[in-house]
Amino acid sequence: MNLVGIDCAVDPKKCGLAIGESTKNGIIIEYVATGLREEELLESICCSINNNSTTLLAIDAPFGWPVSLEESLQGHKAGDVIAQDSNTLFRRETDRFIKKHINKQPLDVGADRIARTAWAALRLLDKIRIKTRLEVPVAWRPGSVVDTSCIEVYPAATLEAWQLSPVGYKGKDEEKATARLQLLDRLRDVIKVNENQQRIMLKSDDAFDAVLCLLAAQDFTQCSAYNPPDLAVAEREGWIWVRKPNKD
Repeated sequence: MNLVGIDCAVDPKKCGLAIGESTKNGIIIEYVATGLREEELLESICCSINNNSTTLLAIDAPFGWPVSLEESLQGHKAGDVIAQDSNTLFRRETDRFIKKHINKQPLDVGADRIARTAWAALRLLDKIRIKTRLEVPVAWRPGSVVDTSCIEVYPAATLEAWQLSPVGYKGKDEEKATARLQLLDRLRDVIKVNENQQRIMLKSDDAFDAVLCLLAAQDFTQCSAYNPPDLAVAEREGWIWVRKPNKD
């Protein structure tokens, strides 16, 4: 199966992009890039989709906002109190789930700059749909990917679920690049990269995260990820697909 990982950002040049093939022996990385212009990013994604019968896009960005936030703001007037607790108001069910089961707290899409990244991701998805003329729906059944579709992922949580530390690998200095190399070394049984691809991943944490998006996508296709306890809520807010840790 064709996998496309996107570490999303408001500025397309800060997006990371990884394309790979899911096989029984792991993920064979075919392309890794960052610093692309919006047209280049879109063209690379759409070409990969058009060249394969089925593609799963794994995107590091929220797909929605908390239901409680939407409900609390309906009819709200300036100066009125909001009765909801702030964590309930600004965090989605999936954010609380990830914290409880993976011990990693996603950013609050209802109260953080990540909201702009969410907006950018949804805008990119819309452009992909227009350019490919495909629906590219959000997938909700792990292991059942028959049409080109997309899922929301979170690389730091994926590392935690693989029992690897997500601390200290982000940044441009040599120490951070060394941390990325150590993580990659631990994942070489499941992620197959060539020398040039590795160089790009060590130079850019955006590119590295895009490859981790592919790992989360493979976990989804192998039915290794947590399912949302309330699908109706997940369909409104979005759901972070992350592997169940081995200890579970």
